[in-house]
Amino acid sequence: MRNGMHIDRERCVRAVQSKDARFDGWFFTAVLTTGIYCRPSCPAVPPKPENMTFHPSAAACQQAGFRACKRCRPDTSPGSPAWNQRADLVARAMRLIADGVVDREGVPGLAARLGYSTRQIERQLLAELGAGPLALARAQRAQTARLLIETTALPMADIAFAAGFSSIRSFNDTVLEVFALSPSGLRSRLPRTTVIAPGTLSLRLPFRAPLNPDNLFGHLAATGVPGVEEWRDGAYRRTLRLPYGHGIVALTPRPDHIACRLTLSDLRDLPVAISRCRRMLDLDADPVAVDEQLRTDPVLAPLVDKAPGRRVPRTVDEAEFAVRAVLGQQVSTAAARTHAARLVTAHGETVEDPEGGLTHLFPAPGALAELDPESLAMPRTRRTTFTTLVGQLADGTLHLGVESDWEESRARLLSLPGFGPWTVDVITMRALGDPDAFLPTDLGIRRAAQELGLPSTPAALTARAAAWRPWRAYAVQYLWATDSHPINFLPI
Repeated sequence: MRNGMHIDRERCVRAVQSKDARFDGWFFTAVLTTGIYCRPSCPAVPPKPENMTFHPSAAACQQAGFRACKRCRPDTSPGSPAWNQRADLVARAMRLIADGVVDREGVPGLAARLGYSTRQIERQLLAELGAGPLALARAQRAQTARLLIETTALPMADIAFAAGFSSIRSFNDTVLEVFALSPSGLRSRLPRTTVIAPGTLSLRLPFRAPLNPDNLFGHLAATGVPGVEEWRDGAYRRTLRLPYGHGIVALTPRPDHIACRLTLSDLRDLPVAISRCRRMLDLDADPVAVDEQLRTDPVLAPLVDKAPGRRVPRTVDEAEFAVRAVLGQQVSTAAARTHAARLVTAHGETVEDPEGGLTHLFPAPGALAELDPESLAMPRTRRTTFTTLVGQLADGTLHLGVESDWEESRARLLSLPGFGPWTVDVITMRALGDPDAFLPTDLGIRRAAQELGLPSTPAALTARAAAWRPWRAYAVQYLWATDSHPINFLPI
């Protein structure tokens, strides 16, 4: 891992001088002579090494008095992979900040969710990122404001409050300080040909190359629940349940970014929607580091070389995914989709899709906890598993979210009736985001192992997979791709 890379001055200088885009988001370069900060791949002529300082976050650069480069736009870098590779306090705090918790609940709310004091959280964030939670949230607000300025025709006052600012003055001051332009100045820089469509936000989601879209979007499309998800005209579309309202997103793979079209009932949900879409598509991953590790295994090396950059398809709603994992126990993908579609039709909240096709939000745990168990077309033992899960999710006994501790959540899930290793591991991998989660009991994985000459029994395969750590969830994606009928075994 490259955690704390900004401390390795020599390596940072080499990355900047070679304009290596792989390091965008890992650290930021502040230039003493110009007062700006850049991403490592900035196309401008690199400054002299003695004029460079390095910081672990954009917020730390801003705290030190530097403004964002207008040319490379460092605020649009992919996020640091560290926050999705770790489950320690700092990583969990960063995932919550990206999910907008500080703006909605303040630093005390952040601390309460993590079970630590505000002082402990501030101290650890300052030590690792050079900025506290308020500064990190402020940097995110500035980025959200810029997106709204450049992609909507909203009045600046509406943008200020949608981005999370408490006043017009703080909005104006922050935008000017971070970007060295007033809000109206930012908008005036747009090409005259730019067309801003009312009601829809169009933006680009960056990623670190390479990215293999086939397994990522193919998986999401093949397991999509009718009414909630669909594949249309080369885009994966789905509904989103968000803190202030709901949304509909369309995500289209492009060679150097993911095109994202968002329709939101409340614009305050923009940063949360972006964060959740990025997590679902695993866009902050470092595929070079992952693939380098997996290539050390002579069995996996040809698979990686054939289609590098596979991502782990994740979710925009951890509770929803857990419910769908239970619906998918011991049935085909088609049967699981049918079960989920019935729940959506009967208990999901309706939404209006301007393009048609999407009709509902996936039902919230509270709604599912109130249904009659006898109405579920599944064996009695699985009904017990289902009702126990939604009951605990609804009353807060079990919480699955971006701040979840992976090992603690695994233990809680394993204590529930009907939750075996496969169900728990797939939730840990795809809902909670553990990059090292592994599925040795999955039928598709065992078939792939036999085909490749790997051990096929769960114990032996787990022992063999020790060499793939900490990226076993990515190895799963390469193994699934080798099966001649993989979609029959892809967990919902």
